[in-house]
Amino acid sequence: MKVKFHLPGLRYNYPLNMLFLSLLKTQPEYFREGVEIASFFGEFPTSLWSGGRYCNDDQCDAAFVKGVVKNINEQGVPVRFTYTNPLLNEHDLDDPYCNFCLQVADNGMNEVLVVSDVLEKYIREKYPSFKINSSTCKEIRDMDELNREIEQDYNLVVLDYNWNNQFDILEQINHKEKVEILVNACCVPNCPRRGEHYRTIGKQERIALANRKNPTGKKIPVPGWYCEYGDKNTIYSIQDYVTYISPDAIWDKYVPMGFSNFKIEGRTANIFQLVETYCLYMIKPEKQGEVRLLLLANLEKANVITVNKPRKGIWP
Repeated sequence: MKVKFHLPGLRYNYPLNMLFLSLLKTQPEYFREGVEIASFFGEFPTSLWSGGRYCNDDQCDAAFVKGVVKNINEQGVPVRFTYTNPLLNEHDLDDPYCNFCLQVADNGMNEVLVVSDVLEKYIREKYPSFKINSSTCKEIRDMDELNREIEQDYNLVVLDYNWNNQFDILEQINHKEKVEILVNACCVPNCPRRGEHYRTIGKQERIALANRKNPTGKKIPVPGWYCEYGDKNTIYSIQDYVTYISPDAIWDKYVPMGFSNFKIEGRTANIFQLVETYCLYMIKPEKQGEVRLLLLANLEKANVITVNKPRKGIWP
């Protein structure tokens, strides 16, 4: 039995993800049965094609991109680019940074998550070695449409989170092995602004990149985002949502039904929340405290987490 988890982050979470992967390889006895890390997903910000998260105009240099892709792939794990900006046009396909990232990872091992038909067609033609995945951002809520999507040439189709725990509906899905399920969605169930949020992030990416060429005083304000439905939830507060999937449900219900791919969101999440989330889902309950301390101690040792000492005092 394989229980495949897709973990967030190629930039900010990279040290934690590599540490967690190393722990799985060296001390598998800490982990729940069948746990496998099936991909690391995200983008190297700031990417015009990116969607789902805005990273405040950060950007990675070429050496970092090459090093991360190389190091992840050498561990046998694919990189999955989350290129889900829904507002792309033909002119955007020439973006040099996004094309560079794909060229670096163009080795037959890696994947791209898409929404835009324009971008999907371009990648299939120019970078045919990439596996293509269909994003939850498409918000497919019709079963016939979902099954048609699964029948297409996608490696995986990420399910709309609103179908989580609706087992009578989930039973109607064909080829459950091709479906990926988001287990810790922070959006409220049936959030009416989810699509608007995706479009806003697409605008933020475009404006941030345009501002690099604009002189001081002529920069365009990047639109902010506030959701009155709450998008700052923790792994514990979302457990009241009907869309939350518990670790026990994964092993007791979803895996026996034929599902094997599970996505943990959190590309820009607080690192302490990610440690808690990873431990909750993938570590045996009796080992979670031990692993939590192990991860935090190693992150501090690597200067990913900084613990400041008190300032020196003077007496008297």
